[in-house]
Amino acid sequence: MKRTYQPNKRKQAKKHGFFARKDSKILNSRRRKGRKVLCK
Repeated sequence: MKRTYQPNKRKQAKKHGFFARKDSKILNSRRRKGRKVLCK
């Protein structure tokens, strides 16, 4: 029996990675705040 969570790094990065966040407002607001780490 297969487990439900089949991790896939590529898929995860496409959804939540840097380039996914780059086009959103989230990254800009974090930059304005002067965050040390913008994305994980």
